[in-house]
Amino acid sequence: MNIEIDVEQFARDIKAGKSIGGKDGALGSLIKQLTEVALSAEIDSHLTQDLNRNRKNGYATKTMKSEHGEFQLDVPRDRDGSFEPEIVKKNQRTMAGEIEDKILALYSHGNSYSQIADLIEDIYGVGFSKGAISTVTDKIIPMLQE
Repeated sequence: MNIEIDVEQFARDIKAGKSIGGKDGALGSLIKQLTEVALSAEIDSHLTQDLNRNRKNGYATKTMKSEHGEFQLDVPRDRDGSFEPEIVKKNQRTMAGEIEDKILALYSHGNSYSQIADLIEDIYGVGFSKGAISTVTDKIIPMLQE
């Protein structure tokens, strides 16, 4: 699965009169895409830290609810089942907040990966490794610049 942020679709939705936020707003599909990119970065980070021969094993799809409507989220899996997503937990069905937005905001303000990891853990109680933060920003930022 090649994950790319389709900013053009977001722009087309806005031009077609779709609201930015709210239920079924254009922001819903953008949040889905950002979350999938962040999950992809998380599993990549997990697999680089795993010294065994673990590797990706497809995706599980689940329905997520957010203030911007419902969407189908493709969550990556690994062969030995040791991958525990941090952004969207295994049994989580609602988006409590867009943690990836917070990571990007903190990064754009010049915070180090270590500072970002500490702040995310303090605010949300979610532990992010520096490697996961680095992987998320390295994947998302170039896509947003295109």
